[in-house]
Amino acid sequence: MSDITLLDGGMGQELVKRAGDSPTPLWSTQVMLDHPGLVSQLHRDYFEAGATVASANTYAVHRDRLAPVGLEHRFEDLQAAALSEAVTARNAHGAGRVAGTIGPLGASYRPDLLPDHDTAVAAFAEIVRMMEGSADILLFETIASLDHARAALAAGRQSDLPIWLAVTVDDTDGSRLRSGEPVAEVVAIARDGAAAVLANCSAPEAMPAALDALMRSDLPCGAYANAFTRITEDFLKTRPTVAALDARRDMDPTTYARHVMGWVGQGATIVGGCCETGPAHIAAIARALRDAGHDLV
Repeated sequence: MSDITLLDGGMGQELVKRAGDSPTPLWSTQVMLDHPGLVSQLHRDYFEAGATVASANTYAVHRDRLAPVGLEHRFEDLQAAALSEAVTARNAHGAGRVAGTIGPLGASYRPDLLPDHDTAVAAFAEIVRMMEGSADILLFETIASLDHARAALAAGRQSDLPIWLAVTVDDTDGSRLRSGEPVAEVVAIARDGAAAVLANCSAPEAMPAALDALMRSDLPCGAYANAFTRITEDFLKTRPTVAALDARRDMDPTTYARHVMGWVGQGATIVGGCCETGPAHIAAIARALRDAGHDLV
């Protein structure tokens, strides 16, 4: 059977739940500020569940997210803190890799907010430089447009770390990015330096079509879906909070693991969970993979 890399599950939503505080536009960054150590504990729980990669809580640590609340001066500190929490958990576990996650500029699911190419590359590259020495992988997540993919890859190539590009797709048509552009067109971009291509933060049902397109790259492919009912109009407004989103009630760990095994059957070798999945989902995936004879790497 295959060697499968098992990512962890959602960080932001799970951290908000564990903190028990009202969500803010800073999302999981606020949790890290208010509850030191909670991030590292979640990383440890994911490793214990079977994950082989810890996704650092750096997704939303961007200058453009921090500046409106007067916290841009904490940008470097927060990047370092999030990476340290992941590294600490990995070292305590004794195995695994750390992925430095880099989310979209502006907001998730809003390709219209991406700045011009040079500005985006500079912003991403600043983060890439901070991740060197701590991260084993650069994971650009929730890429919603071809321009976003180009900027991410251009920034990532300024480091020797392997670059994973994860695109977010239309929840009802997984062959298209959130921008409406074909996922298949990401393939030509990815061939110019990416080490893997994935689909993330979209409905599980959309992932098979996304994988069909991404597998044309001949690069390692994978998927990790969210469990939102839908992306609401309120969440697409300026500086939203996750209170505008609802979790599906039909995506329990066993059900989600069945979706994942379907992706593995298609040829995916990197799988995990995104928003509204937790350690129980990752444990269910690990069991299903091992029962099918796969090795987790």
